[in-house]
Amino acid sequence: MRRRKNIASLLFSLLLILALAWPAYFWTKDNVANLTKWHNSKLSPIIMIPGSSATENRFDSLVSLINKQSFKKHSLLKVKVWNSGKITYQGKINPKDNEPFIVVGFENNHDGYDNILKQAKMFNKAFTALTNRYDFNNFKGIGHSNGGLVYTAFLEKYFNEDDAQIKKLMTIGSPFNFSEKSTANKTQMLASFIKNKVNLPSNLIVYSVAGTQNYESDGLVPLDSVEAGKYVYQNQVKSFTEITVTGVDAQHSSLPQNKQIVSLITEYILDKHTLDGKGKLSPNPNQSDNRN
Repeated sequence: MRRRKNIASLLFSLLLILALAWPAYFWTKDNVANLTKWHNSKLSPIIMIPGSSATENRFDSLVSLINKQSFKKHSLLKVKVWNSGKITYQGKINPKDNEPFIVVGFENNHDGYDNILKQAKMFNKAFTALTNRYDFNNFKGIGHSNGGLVYTAFLEKYFNEDDAQIKKLMTIGSPFNFSEKSTANKTQMLASFIKNKVNLPSNLIVYSVAGTQNYESDGLVPLDSVEAGKYVYQNQVKSFTEITVTGVDAQHSSLPQNKQIVSLITEYILDKHTLDGKGKLSPNPNQSDNRN
């Protein structure tokens, strides 16, 4: 009788162990597969944010210009975040394209600091959806005008390097102090950016590009307002470089199509090789710039 009880107890213990081990096995298997997929991911997209009043179509010309001189063509995926929280997609990422362009636009694309904070929250939602959908573990960023401000708010308030690493960021004509011509008069936004800059990724490489028509502004944004970005990024990230573009198409709205800026993106943001002026393959000459 006692022997039967011992056997029954042993069988019950074995069944209990199997019942606990079975789901744990599949959980471990799934997580190992996900981690392997994560670490083996070669996708490194360039995620772009347009300025106020602009849509997810804002960078069509820029991507077209880059693809004309690029050895390997880059896909273009357009994402729109609606006020309801819905996210829609237009275009696709080609299977063999490891460096696609992704543009994130917003239904609420209005100007103003409050809207920039809302857009940063909306971008965070889109960013989470993109990382879940495409399993990339690193990316580069480009923000035109207020798009650079949205990126800054996102990096300071929402970004988690455990989700994906941002390697480089280029802001183009971004008014870090809005319309103020002197940093002696700091806006609420600039003061907040400076206060929270400790949250910025320390390994980030940042390029701040300004356009000038008359050495004072790009026709809309004061040069000093763009240069105020140094109070946010300089000595906080790995490197911060200011670049000024003059001449044709240096006015604010034309900056994304400016050929000099297209060359800067090719040189400093893209990882892949590009074609030189003679149609020969030339390597990206600079993957890191440490000028402050």
